[in-house]
Amino acid sequence: MEDHIEMSMLMDFYGTLLTDKQQEIMNLYYNENLSLAEISELTNTSRQAVHDIIKRCHKLLLEYEVKLKLKENVLKKIEKKKTAIKYLEDIKKDSTEPVIIEKIDRLEEIFKDL
Repeated sequence: MEDHIEMSMLMDFYGTLLTDKQQEIMNLYYNENLSLAEISELTNTSRQAVHDIIKRCHKLLLEYEVKLKLKENVLKKIEKKKTAIKYLEDIKKDSTEPVIIEKIDRLEEIFKDL
């Protein structure tokens, strides 16, 4: 299951680098959870060809991530954002100044929208 989630994320980042047929097959397999036989039938492609395309694209997407690190960078930014929001919440708990609390609330909203 974790592999499916990772591949789905990698498809979001790098899917446009694949051909239309590769994108379709990868979407059906990883996002729609269809079997090789179902994909084969829908795309008029042999089951073996579907399997080969999935394996080749799986490898390609992992290689793109190793080189470009888009997923890794996004996940790091999400963690930093969560940490910043946590610090703001801690400061707000310790503050009794209404002006400070209001500014922290604004900052929290900005971070949550990022």
